[in-house]
Amino acid sequence: MNPTGKKFISLFLVFSLLSLSINLYAKERRGAKLIITKKDGQQIEGELITVKTNSLLLLNTEGKDVSVDIEDIKVIKIVKKSKVESGVVWGGVIGALSGIGFALLIDASGEEGWGGVEFSKYLLLGAGGLVAGVLYGALIGAIISALSKGVKKIQIEGMTDLEIRETMDKLRKKARVRDLYVVE
Repeated sequence: MNPTGKKFISLFLVFSLLSLSINLYAKERRGAKLIITKKDGQQIEGELITVKTNSLLLLNTEGKDVSVDIEDIKVIKIVKKSKVESGVVWGGVIGALSGIGFALLIDASGEEGWGGVEFSKYLLLGAGGLVAGVLYGALIGAIISALSKGVKKIQIEGMTDLEIRETMDKLRKKARVRDLYVVE
């Protein structure tokens, strides 16, 4: 294998390891962010910890556990997470790989002045691709998150018992602790 191919493979492996290892640094599983409006008008905001038989357990913004009876709930709003971060990461990876690929194509073309491109030029083009990819990725991620609805509204008041149970089963999938079955 020629030295150019070895350089490309080594850079590809480095970027692959960096992009794939991002999930290793992830924190523990988080529950969905909810805004609950009770029938008396009170609003409770927090992270969904678990769905119990007759209530929802939230960690509110002050860090306290709050249990809300399902019978007292009028509306549940699920606040969706932003997609900007994933747009930045994937845009950066794709941009960097594109920049390196472009450098290899220029080198392979053998045009005068570009033949024998040294390693620093690969890094320079890769870095330029990374910067452009991050900027475009952030822009695309911001547009996607702005266009997607940030809040999903569930009207609990007026639902039948079966519909409420089905809704709670769907919410259970979004909780930090999914399989906590507590007898109340």
